[in-house]
Amino acid sequence: MGELILIRHGETEWSRNGRHTSHTDLPLTERGERQARALVPLIADLKIGLTLVSPALRARRTAELAGLSSPRITPDLREWDYGGYEGVTTVEIYRTRPTWNLWTDGVAPGPESHPGETPADVGERADRVLSEVRAAAEQMGDADIALVAHSHFLRVLTARYLGLTPAGGTMFQLATGAVSRLGTEHGKPVVTALNLALPERLLRAALPDPA
Repeated sequence: MGELILIRHGETEWSRNGRHTSHTDLPLTERGERQARALVPLIADLKIGLTLVSPALRARRTAELAGLSSPRITPDLREWDYGGYEGVTTVEIYRTRPTWNLWTDGVAPGPESHPGETPADVGERADRVLSEVRAAAEQMGDADIALVAHSHFLRVLTARYLGLTPAGGTMFQLATGAVSRLGTEHGKPVVTALNLALPERLLRAALPDPA
């Protein structure tokens, strides 16, 4: 198996404002599209044999602009279901729950269609994705596998890959439009790169909007 390439989607209006976004299907902002295009040189030298992508528009558009071909839509890559905290910022939650911690407390219950997930729920989804990745890797040799998805879910997946509990995801920051890489050293799982992105000044200078 090659490396597991984790890509967080580019900026949306809600990610820019710090609002929890799971099922709300927002497009990328102008900056988010720039971030997605900036992924091209960051992954150009990788040998990506398979791309799995969240069903969300923001993830699918990021994969497209990054030049990742034939992505496979994978429902388990969707973002943490925030339940009653959908669209709510952490600052707003602290007003009524000053000690709240997503990684240990989970979320407030939401409507029947989106009731919310516990950290364990998200961990189970991450484990399913990792099982799918490992099965695919057996057929692909040393090719890399890209996952295009969301911050909190990918952070949980990183924790599970390393053998940590889902709450271990709190230790891994993932910015919009950033790339991370998971691999092995002496047969043990390791993080080989974390939260790589083109600096903002270069993003603006090198990637003007297309005509």
